[in-house]
Amino acid sequence: MSEFQPFAMERWMSKFEQGVEYNLSESGVHPIQLGELLQDVPGALERLATTELNYPHVNGNPQLRQNIANLYDGANIENILVTVGAAEANYIATRTLLSPGDEIIVMLPNYMQIWGIAKNHGYRTKSFHLLAEEGWAADLAELEGKITPQSKMIAVCNPNNPTGRILSELEMDSIVAQAEKVGAWILADEVYSGAERLTDEQTPSFFGRYDKVITTGSMSKAYGMPGLRIGWVVGPPAVVDDIWARHEYTTISATMLSNELAAIALSPEVRPRILSRTRQYIRQGYPILKSWLDDHPDMFRLTPPEAAAVAFVGYDLDVNSSEFTDRLRLEKSTLIVPGDHFGLDHFLRISFGLPRDYLLPALDRIHQLIIELS
Repeated sequence: MSEFQPFAMERWMSKFEQGVEYNLSESGVHPIQLGELLQDVPGALERLATTELNYPHVNGNPQLRQNIANLYDGANIENILVTVGAAEANYIATRTLLSPGDEIIVMLPNYMQIWGIAKNHGYRTKSFHLLAEEGWAADLAELEGKITPQSKMIAVCNPNNPTGRILSELEMDSIVAQAEKVGAWILADEVYSGAERLTDEQTPSFFGRYDKVITTGSMSKAYGMPGLRIGWVVGPPAVVDDIWARHEYTTISATMLSNELAAIALSPEVRPRILSRTRQYIRQGYPILKSWLDDHPDMFRLTPPEAAAVAFVGYDLDVNSSEFTDRLRLEKSTLIVPGDHFGLDHFLRISFGLPRDYLLPALDRIHQLIIELS
């Protein structure tokens, strides 16, 4: 059997999230119910009831692809490939653009999927960091010092998972300039775009800033529909077609019903309501988490997330983050993500985009363990 780097966080969540009383490990908002999605959509149930459970268009049904294209300035349907979640989008995009031995530079901390893909497929991996001491600002000098003519890709996550940091326009322009200097691709995971905490303006995309950009998105985070398993790739049509060819080896297609439901959710009539719901959960949940953190003076440190439904919380207990989260799971039936999964001990990723009557008792379970450890 070949050497394999497991995806530590997803292994943790998939093994344990269904078996705890409180799950604060998920990174999206509280999932939407089907009836809530379809409310005020005339004829939606009847149309779905007569939908044949056949294969959809393998690259995504045309209306869904058009609705996704509408989210990106300058994009059209030929720029879009629908995938089974952003996980497939990231995987097949990376595998299309890179070969064993190629060099990739990965933003850290990050959703560690692309880092793991690089390890498992023989890419030469470098990193540049978001700096905790500077409010998770990007270390652009580090990127400039790491990039070479051999660099084939820069992988970023914006808004960032786990920190919730949104790159400034200056930071985005600098990353584009560094990529353009050596002809590297930018792979931008933008699944949290639309989940902004402080503004109703959507986070700007890397798409359209440079001719070698691939962006990925998803129905999971900003839309509260992880169960649809719908993601997408946005990029130059010829490259998207090459990525589509890999899609036929991995999943062939997402489901017909998922295509239809995602097309409804991303329609101009429905999407604003869905994003408003998402931002409401984030904006109501964050003060609850912040108040709880403030009740533990000298214990926690946090740069407030600008987007996403998670907070990356530093702590000052003399215990490793994986040990802490193991005990929390086993003794308090509550799941959160250890900073170890992002390469940063003494941090915890805690979800807060949840109903108050679920979030408060879950946080109390964490408090109980802190008291015992203290």
